[in-house]
Amino acid sequence: MAGFFDKSSIVAKPGFNRWMVPPAALCIHLCIGQVYAFSVFKLPLTRVVGVSESAAADWSQPTLAWIFSLAIAVLGLAAAFGGQWLERVGPRKAMALAASCFGGGFIISAFGVWTHQIWLIYLGYGVLGGIGLGIGYISPVSTLIKWFPDRPGLATGMAIMGFGGGAMIGSPLATSLMAFFDGPDSVGVGSTFVAMGVIYFLFMMIGALIVRIPAEGWKPAGFDPEAQGQQSRMITRHHVHVSQSMRTPQFYLIWLVLFLNVTAGIALLEQASPMAQEMVGVSAAAAAGFVGVLSIFNMAGRFFWASLSDYIGRKMTYVCFFVIGMALYALVPNVAAAGNIVLFVLAACIIVSMYGGGFATVPAYLRDIFGTMHVGAIHGRLLTAWSAAGVVGPVLLNQLREGRIEAGVAPADAYTTTLYVMVALLAAGLVCNLLVRPVAEKHHYQGDPDDAA
Repeated sequence: MAGFFDKSSIVAKPGFNRWMVPPAALCIHLCIGQVYAFSVFKLPLTRVVGVSESAAADWSQPTLAWIFSLAIAVLGLAAAFGGQWLERVGPRKAMALAASCFGGGFIISAFGVWTHQIWLIYLGYGVLGGIGLGIGYISPVSTLIKWFPDRPGLATGMAIMGFGGGAMIGSPLATSLMAFFDGPDSVGVGSTFVAMGVIYFLFMMIGALIVRIPAEGWKPAGFDPEAQGQQSRMITRHHVHVSQSMRTPQFYLIWLVLFLNVTAGIALLEQASPMAQEMVGVSAAAAAGFVGVLSIFNMAGRFFWASLSDYIGRKMTYVCFFVIGMALYALVPNVAAAGNIVLFVLAACIIVSMYGGGFATVPAYLRDIFGTMHVGAIHGRLLTAWSAAGVVGPVLLNQLREGRIEAGVAPADAYTTTLYVMVALLAAGLVCNLLVRPVAEKHHYQGDPDDAA
């Protein structure tokens, strides 16, 4: 059975259709994207003991909030430390591990619900599930880039779009299952965790079974890597080892580019509903609909911007993110003050599309700068920027808002300073992006890329 998961056993035979690989990636990302829908479990988990209403022994929302935070933190760490292992063993073994961890995390969490032990949910969904998230997130990336050297943005956009859309499947699935399993003595969360763990494991294993890697020397018909490199100095024909990439300024500049783009976008996402209610005075129901619309743009932006980057280049795509983002963040306070709900929603949707687009474009950016040899491992280490931004963005926005309110500013106006701070962050990101140059020759790997894993 070990041979079945070996990297050598998934080398594609002549005539294999490379368009079979994006569905394999989607099988993974549509599942692990469920993490964005974890909030549907929060209220039921506060009634595990009381069932109809919270009891004294039930968990509080702040206690439960650590589950999601832990999962995202472990995602970044797993991606960072598991990337080089992934390059060595191949995507099938990595996807199978991701399926086992993510599905198994749900099962362990179910026992945490049934025994009312919060640490088991931290361990299951937070730690084990977080490992599945991190390994699953990066497992298709380098494979897709190797299959689509002519359209790397399109390839990674298709897969990472699935992560943005995972909540659109996970949320109604969880809600339906909890409604099916609930009863007089149970809110149905434990049984729902078991069912979802099994469903996600099986679906992710389908991706592991159908994934293939290209044979050595394969390239698409008509593709000339020499000509592509001549068209843009930013697309290298060389490779950089993952360890050597950490010694280049390009790695840290792109880390900051991703961190600053995500910090601004995730802050808006985290506070979207209160912002809409306080700045333009919409109802709670309308604000909930606004959040749903943002999730659609988050998903669609991953595909649109990553695909566009194949035509205008990755560096220019990030220039668009930062320049357009600065203009929109500066515009939002004025639009809100004028009570223009349509422009407010449109500005937020474009901002969030660029937040998602940043995630989908950065793997191709890394491929352009560092080559394909260790792009999965380098991408994994770069995702620590996501973990950092996931903490800094929401904390920065909320702390600045609270400080303004304590100073006597009305809630509707309390976001103005924060939004201008986001403009400054995006300006810093623009500078970092403009400083990115091709990697110096001294960092290029001189050996056989197949011997470097």
